[in-house]
Amino acid sequence: MVTHRFVDVNGIRLHIAEQGEGPLVILLHGFPESWHSWHHQIGALADAGFHVVAPDQRGYGSSDHPDEVDAYTIFHLVGDVVGLIQELGEEKAYVVGHDWGAPVAWHTALLRPDLVLGVAGLSVPPPYRGTQRPMAMMQEIFQGRFYWNYFNQPGVADAEFGRDTRTTLRKFLYSASGSASPSGEIMQPLVDPEKGWLVAMEDPEVLPEWLTEEDLDTLTESFSKGFTGALNWYRNLDRNWDLTAPWNNAVVTRPALYIFGDRDLVPAFPGARDVIDQLPNFMPSLVRAPIELPGCGHWTQQERPAEVNAALIDFLTICEGQDQDPEGQQFGGAVPS
Repeated sequence: MVTHRFVDVNGIRLHIAEQGEGPLVILLHGFPESWHSWHHQIGALADAGFHVVAPDQRGYGSSDHPDEVDAYTIFHLVGDVVGLIQELGEEKAYVVGHDWGAPVAWHTALLRPDLVLGVAGLSVPPPYRGTQRPMAMMQEIFQGRFYWNYFNQPGVADAEFGRDTRTTLRKFLYSASGSASPSGEIMQPLVDPEKGWLVAMEDPEVLPEWLTEEDLDTLTESFSKGFTGALNWYRNLDRNWDLTAPWNNAVVTRPALYIFGDRDLVPAFPGARDVIDQLPNFMPSLVRAPIELPGCGHWTQQERPAEVNAALIDFLTICEGQDQDPEGQQFGGAVPS
């Protein structure tokens, strides 16, 4: 059974869901989600012999929501993972992330390889630090209509999304999924600044099979404190670009896995496919070729739980069977696919 408790890390309190015994696996959710986005994985990984922990990350759910925008930098987010590993009494952990959780997982492996047994990312490929700040780049490409630029405006998206939380979440989940009405080429997530973003999203009359009313109830409750904490992650994109300058062109050396859907918005972002094609260069210990799930949208582990569970268990089993370098710098024997 999944149990719940709170853990104090880095001056804040994190709510965690956990199950199982064995090597520690930390599951990191994205936007707009919560620990519950991993509800298909927690039991499956626990049954496979792992101690599984899925936190509400800072700014989400029952965890603390710091007021300061700059309390949500990538250093804070990685620091929460590091603190969580240590507070749970472990020396190392596997780190798995989806959406925003993926950059946190990748950066944890990049910044603290000594603590990471293996890293897996869903939807968002590993960090590639471009030549200019992200907000400026998207401002230039999309004339300020890209959703990052919209989220960067203090209070604007917060108010739009908070007017009817359940409808907001239902539209987000459906519109970015593989269940949404196919329209040929995947469109970029652009926002009309006068109308907001939700007006352009589909609102299903009937939920898809992978999303239940109970799932939506749980997620809606987790946003009872609003969306500001979650949106503050986006408001640090440029700050993160500045902070990670010392790691420019660094690579993720820990054993790694990447999974994405062929109808996901993120791999269609400018430059994202180039990064995916170059993954062996960014992750020399990639255990197999990237797993592309046909017909799957953005919510990878919820839309395709069986495939994701099988891939993660296979990855973790491979890692457990390999010799781990004590310095956390190399992986003995990557497994190509």
